Order: sequence, then C-alpha cells, then structure tokens
Amino acid sequence: MILKRTAIRLSDGRELIYFDETPSTDRDGWPDTRQLPPPPPTSQLRYDPLLDEWVAVAAHRQTRTFLPPSDKCPLCPSTPDFASEIPAPDYDVVVFENQFPSFSDRINADEVTELTDLVPVRPGVGRCEVVCFTSDHNSSFGALTPERVRTVVDALADRTRQMSSLPGVAQVFPFENRGIEIGVTLSHPHGQIYAYPMVPPHTQAALRAAQRHAERTGGRNLYADVLEAEQKAQVRVVAANEHWTAYVPAASRWPFEIQLAPNRQVLDIPALTDAERDAFGPIYLDILKRFDALFDRPMPYISAWHQAVTGAGRELGYLHLQLFSIRRAADKLKYLAGSESAMGAFVNDIVPETAAQLLRDAR
Repeated sequence: MILKRTAIRLSDGRELIYFDETPSTDRDGWPDTRQLPPPPPTSQLRYDPLLDEWVAVAAHRQTRTFLPPSDKCPLCPSTPDFASEIPAPDYDVVVFENQFPSFSDRINADEVTELTDLVPVRPGVGRCEVVCFTSDHNSSFGALTPERVRTVVDALADRTRQMSSLPGVAQVFPFENRGIEIGVTLSHPHGQIYAYPMVPPHTQAALRAAQRHAERTGGRNLYADVLEAEQKAQVRVVAANEHWTAYVPAASRWPFEIQLAPNRQVLDIPALTDAERDAFGPIYLDILKRFDALFDRPMPYISAWHQAVTGAGRELGYLHLQLFSIRRAADKLKYLAGSESAMGAFVNDIVPETAAQLLRDAR
C-alpha cells in the first residue's frame, strides 16, 4: 500500500499529518479556522534521587479536554457547525501534535534549573502526538479492517522514524488507552505517541536485565530467548502466524495480558518488513476480538509498543506489543492498591496459564 502523506499547520502552529489510502486525495482547501492560543511551554523534568528517576510535571494538562459530548469531539472531522482538531470533513488516519503535551520543544526561558542540591530540574524536551485511527467516532481499533491497521502501522513507522531523530529523544512510545475504566477522556478511537527525553523506568529495568543476560550467554538477546521458550512450551501461546506470536507472559502482572512479538528480532516499527506489517493486522485484530469475547463486553485495555531506545543499549531491544486489561472478571476490576502502587510489587489474581486457555477458547 502506498499512502499519501500530507502535512499542514494548525492555527496555533502545531503540525498535523494526513495519511490517506487513496493517493489522489486532495487536502488543500481545508485550513484550520479556529483562533487558538499559542501552545503551552514544555513540562518540567524533576529528578527523584531516591529512585534515580525523572518525573514530568505538566501543570497545563490540568485543563485538557475531558469527556466532551459526541458533537463536540475534537478528534472527529470538522463540520460547518464545529471546527475540531482535524480541519478536513473526513480522513483515513491522522496524526497531530497534542494540544496538551507532556513533552514538547517549546522551552520556557525562565525555567528553574534545580530545587535542591539533589533535585535538578530540566525542560521536558520531546514531543507528544495523537493518532486518530478512523474518522468514525463510534468505531474501535478492533473494528478496523486489516488494511486500515496496516495504514496505522505505516503511520507509526513514519512518526517513530521522525521522532527518534529529534534532539534529546531517548525512546519513542506509541500506545492506545481504551475504556473509561482505564481513564480515557476522549472516546473517539485514537492512540498517542510519546517521544521521551529520558529512558523510562520500565525500559531501564528491561535494559539492565537484557544486558545481564547478554553477558551471561555470550551476547544472546533476552527477549528472543524468552519468545523461543514460549514458542516451544506452547502452553501460554494464544495465536501465531508466519511472522508473529501472541503469548501470555509466564509472570504476567495483569489479569489478562498478551505480548505480541515478531518472530525475528526487530528493533522498532520502521524496521518491520512489508510482510510483517501485513501479517500484524489479522493476528492483532483476532486478539482484540478474544479480549472482548471474554466477558461479552468491550474490554478496557492498554496497548503499548515497546521499541528500542535511540542511544546506548539500542542493540538490546526487541520490538513487541504489550496488551493488557485491568478487568479480572465480568463485574470486577484489578485496582493497583497498596502493594502495586506503593511498592511496585504485583500480585496477579489469575494464573497466566488459565488466562491463556480462556483467551484461546474466547471467540
């Protein structure tokens, strides 16, 4: 599939990119008619010396859009009665800079540089984008066609490539939140992409484990070895095709969790071949349908692409998609209470092998 890529500027200077499946689509003549204030300055990054982690503080996000009525949805195409974030009257896939970003390149010249001798502060330089999967407000990712999923994957590859090259970006993280139970504030089918100015804690831990494994095994890739072991065991594998394997991790933290990985080591989405991109949609859509079929209702979930970092340790990466839900029963959610929230020590309510069997049986 050859996509037509058209970039424009919204009235406040933010970038918007149309990814059209029909090359003849013309995006001229649809300017942003709103009068928007300038985008906010970037967030602060504050260092936590007790945990050796950076925390972003983005006070402007307190005013972000929260559960608007469907006729005022900022992710729908614009109409004569309402100008949204997307000026055109229809679209296939659209990506644009978030109006309320956690990270951006708009540095505040008056930024403080430290709070105490142990707590330095620096600008949260990076980028945050919104990805609209479809113009249909009432749809979902699981209702997309495999062809549209391929368009989304190509758009994510484009944005990963561009955002990875930005100064100061350490990792690019595409993700989707689905369901009010997860905390979604806009119901239109969409995801986000964060270009982090630091290596996030989860990735730091994964890199440490991967480095130790490489040193013990003469350079073997940890994720590749885990995936191979799961493929041999089969007990936790839920679905597979020529290019991808979907399995429940043996030490799942969430009631229902799947990792979907390419069968060869790939560092990031841009490195996927055409065949791998085509094969992703059918297996991912199958997994999403299984999630919804578990309790015969839409499953709240987080879908997270784990990609290689841009700097040191990049060779240790292995692209994979983590899909998980906080729903543990038809009428019960898993709340992150004392042990998980305060200590980061997870206690799973469902045996991973049981979860895998339930997902295999779900249709």
